[in-house]
Amino acid sequence: MGQQETNMTRQTIHTSAAPEAIGTYSQAIKVGDTVYLSGQIPLVPASMEVVEGDVAAQIHQVFDNLEAVARAAGGSLADIVKLNIFLTDLGHFALVNEIMAEYFQQPYPARAAVGVASLPKGVPVEMDAIMVLSQ
Repeated sequence: MGQQETNMTRQTIHTSAAPEAIGTYSQAIKVGDTVYLSGQIPLVPASMEVVEGDVAAQIHQVFDNLEAVARAAGGSLADIVKLNIFLTDLGHFALVNEIMAEYFQQPYPARAAVGVASLPKGVPVEMDAIMVLSQ
């Protein structure tokens, strides 16, 4: 297994169906069958502006953005094995669970939900993920 790991190359994943990177990072990096998806905030890809609406609309936009990057990498949200959720208000935790159930089916990915002081562009939610592509 060690030698196989040294032969794996990093592939950059990019799609215009998700927001452009707004810093020194890629939308995702694929190594072997594993894809590391960068954090997504509720930006509308076409305008690169925060989606209009309430927190629920913003959570939906984040899942839509993650889904677009997952598709660009050859997978889907069903291939996500670890999801990290960052919230500026943990009072939105139940809402995240409710909306997440619209995008994921059991078995759900492993997950962390972390309360943070602030996020880019003043948004209330950001998510990143690790995906393993099905064989």
